[in-house]
This record gives sequence, C-alpha cells and structure tokens, in this order.
Amino acid sequence: MARRTQSALYSEIDLELSWSEEALPQVQRTKHVHSLHPYLGKYVPQLVEVFLKRYFRPGDLIYDPFVGSGTTLVEANVFGAVGVGCDISAFNCLLTRVKTARYSLGELELALRGALESARRATSDVPEPASEWLETWYAPQALRELLAYRSAAFALPEPHTDVAKVILARSARSARRTTHFDLDFPRRPTTAPYYCHKHKRTCRPVEEAAKFLKRYTDDTIRRIRAFAPLRTDCDVVVLHDDSRGVGLPGEVDGVITSPPYPGLIDYHEQHRYAYELLGLVDRRVEEIGSATAGRGRSALGEYVGSMSAVFTNARRQLAADGHVLIVVNDSHDLYPRILSNAGLGLEDRITRHVNRRTGRRAGEYFEDVLVCCARPSLA
Repeated sequence: MARRTQSALYSEIDLELSWSEEALPQVQRTKHVHSLHPYLGKYVPQLVEVFLKRYFRPGDLIYDPFVGSGTTLVEANVFGAVGVGCDISAFNCLLTRVKTARYSLGELELALRGALESARRATSDVPEPASEWLETWYAPQALRELLAYRSAAFALPEPHTDVAKVILARSARSARRTTHFDLDFPRRPTTAPYYCHKHKRTCRPVEEAAKFLKRYTDDTIRRIRAFAPLRTDCDVVVLHDDSRGVGLPGEVDGVITSPPYPGLIDYHEQHRYAYELLGLVDRRVEEIGSATAGRGRSALGEYVGSMSAVFTNARRQLAADGHVLIVVNDSHDLYPRILSNAGLGLEDRITRHVNRRTGRRAGEYFEDVLVCCARPSLA
C-alpha cells in the first residue's frame, strides 16, 4: 500500500491539533523554558495553548495530575490561569518549579555565573565522596567538576539554588560515559572509542563536565529571560505527592494532562543522575505504569486501577461544568474502563497525527485527545 503524503493526511484532520515540521519547527516546540532540560514523553506546548483557548478562560484553575516537565503549568500561567500540578517524581517537581518561578533576572544571572566560577576554582580540591553509581558513570575529571558545581549550587539562596540544580542535572546527563546517540536510555557505561551513529565517525566518551556547565548556564539564563515578559502574576503550585489521593488548593475548573503509558518509561530512572547528585527523594515504587512493571495482564490491571483512582480524585475536586482533557495513545483500549470507573463522561474523542520528526520509528503515529466532563457516578 502506498504511504499517504503528509499533505493528504493533514487534509483529513484538525489542523489546530496537528502540525508538520514546517508548520511547527523545533525552535517553536522548545521555546523559552520548555527546553530547560530534556524530558521524554512530553507533549508540545502549542497543544496546551489550543486547549486553553478552546475550553477555558483566564482566571480558571487548571490542574495537571502528571505534571512531568511542567508544560501545562507554563502555558496555563501565560494564558492567565492558576496552575496546579502534582507528580510523584521529585525531579519533575523541581524542574516545573524552576520553569514557572518568578526571578529577579539580574540577581539570578549574577548568582549562576558566580556558582560557575566558584566551581571552576574548586575543581582541583579533593572531591567529596560520591556514590558507586556516579563513579561508574562519570570519568574522574567530569565527576570532580560536577561535585564542585554541586557544592557551589547548594550554597546559593532560594530560588537560585533550584535553577543551579537543574543546570547541574542537565550537565550531568550530557557528561555521562555513554554514546552520543544513546543519551535517553544508556544501558551500560562506555569507556572506549566507538563508532558514533549520530556523527558518522569514531567518537570518544566524554571526560569532562565543565563545558556543559558553562553552556547550560548561558542557555538557562537566556531561556528564563525569554519567558519573563510572558509570565503572568497567576499562582503556580507544584505538589510532590501522589495524584491518586492528593488534596488540591481549590476547586478545579479543568484538567489538562498527558498520563504515562503502561510499561514504557521509568521516570525516576530516566533522571537517575539527578537523584544521585541532588539527593532527591526517590519514590519510584509509586510510579504508575513504569517500564519495570511491563505490560502483562496484571500490570495493565494495576494501571487501570491506579489511573481510575487519579481521575476519580480529580473529578471529586472538579467544578460541575469543568472539562478533563487527556492526551493519550490508548493502544490497549484501557481508557473506556478508566473513565467509567472515575465517573467521567466522554464528550469528544479527537484523533491527532503526531509527526515523527526524528525518523527513528516507522509508520504513522496517532494519539487521541479525550475531552471529558464530570457526571454523577453510577455507583
């Protein structure tokens, strides 16, 4: 069967929810703070923009029970809505707080550049003890530089220290002993030269971190400055909690979220370097749908039960006329049961085309936008 052209495909769908690479280039998908740190499984901010304009009004309270990298909360703030997000991952909460906080830009830049210089001067000092995992995944020089920067970052006042922690995490991700083409899911440290599929030549494992610390300090300052004039005075609340039972700080006007898929990503392990360096609380055993759990019948049953609890809890705190928008590729057809269990009615199911920009996966990819409303429970 001949593959349909993108033009033919896009003539059949809602163009407000699907974009070609030409219509939505990477620079727009990763605008300002949305790309402060790499994150697997996030949706594009333009999707949230459309949802907010279609279904909500400035001043509403928008909730995301899987805040992830903070896309919903950033766009809700720009829209003029109160944003509340919850996540079991301490790193996700840190990243979202950093993206949405208000800063004195001059003071922030001065603090971050000061931390960079302090770390540079301290790199030759005897490093503090590091975990076995860190010593395995980083060359000695890179680890010394990361630990020196960590000391400088921890000495900064709030909220500057949180920004420095994100810079440290991003640098640590790039400085690992892994191949250039496998930064997302490295399986084992790479310590010898290798043929690089990304650069089409022989490459060597990274041995330093200082260049990344400098690069990402500059990039972070630039991105936060770009977001500053767009940020509104609306409150942003980030809760490090379990969304199956968390209490929210007010009645919710709407939910916009992209839940984790069953058996696909271990969200704590994705950012293991951050947990190791920053000493974050690790609650991976509470993750819903983790890759470790797999996709067997039992795992899918647990996923349905957990997701039902999440959306039941959200519905209980949802305004009578509120909407719940869920972006999901429901390949296992689990969401009819989840919505029924949660007492949510399905108003619309919009299929959108997701452009495979990397070219690493064959075939077309689609996901659904489930537009739901609260309705009386049948129980």
